[in-house]
Amino acid sequence: MDTFTIGHWTDYELIDSGHLEKLERFGKYILIRPEPQAVWKKFLPEKEWNDLHHARYTRAKGTDPAKQTSTEKGEWTTRKGMPEQWFISYSYKSMNLRFRLGLTSFGHIGVFPEQADNWEYIYDYLTNVLPPLPLQGRGPGGGVRVLNLFAYTGGASLAAKAAGADVVHVDSVKPVINWAREMMEASGLKDIRWVVEDALKFVKRETRRGNRYDGIILDPPAYGRGPEGEKWILQDTIDEMISLCKDLLTPEHSFFMLSMYSMGFSSLIAESLVKTHFGDVSQIQSGELYFTDRGGRKLPLGTVLRFKK
Repeated sequence: MDTFTIGHWTDYELIDSGHLEKLERFGKYILIRPEPQAVWKKFLPEKEWNDLHHARYTRAKGTDPAKQTSTEKGEWTTRKGMPEQWFISYSYKSMNLRFRLGLTSFGHIGVFPEQADNWEYIYDYLTNVLPPLPLQGRGPGGGVRVLNLFAYTGGASLAAKAAGADVVHVDSVKPVINWAREMMEASGLKDIRWVVEDALKFVKRETRRGNRYDGIILDPPAYGRGPEGEKWILQDTIDEMISLCKDLLTPEHSFFMLSMYSMGFSSLIAESLVKTHFGDVSQIQSGELYFTDRGGRKLPLGTVLRFKK
């Protein structure tokens, strides 16, 4: 099993973790947010946490900390000078991304920093590994076709677009799509195709139409709702989703990526899902994404499986 740590951030740092919280720096602002896997003691004294932070998020009472995408809203306590919105950057080789951050009622702020390793994988694959495709394999813009499902604010979409791909970005929440568009424009990119729809419904329709993609990025929540109230529960639906993605993925010269944040879902589950539907694939990587805090503790932040063929 592999582990993937992020080595190219300058605008993000996991400063400390413990007592079910994490202390993080995004640009020049430091936040405290809940973290159900930080079950150890804090490295820094509580006073330093209190002195350092600009904003602190508290979950609503009764929220299950294991349900990281809970629909229960919490609240932020902010200090003077903390803006409602701000920008951070991420650069890798010729890829320069800009993220507009904000304090949401669900505790998310617009970016998942641990995904940066996946952005680099996508960018490297599309710029260095993928050979030129025949004309019939190209998307409407002339590039390879990449599908990003449960795409949120779209760091992976930006990475694929920065590498020259034709990107289809699917998320069920229209304000999140608008947020992702802001980030695309701030990054100096254009022409991502935005789709506001339930991801499973979209994939079923694309399969019926016989469409194919040269890359599929799948980042499902543990729980979620589509725009028309469609229910998504990871353990109930992920097997069907992987089966449909197998039919959508171009058989050769393509890549697939699955990230999962649900506690209790190990990378071995992802490997078994992929083996069930794709068979034995070469050039596969799977393991945990994590950051190391100043105390040297590794905080797991989800699993990832990715392969290319």
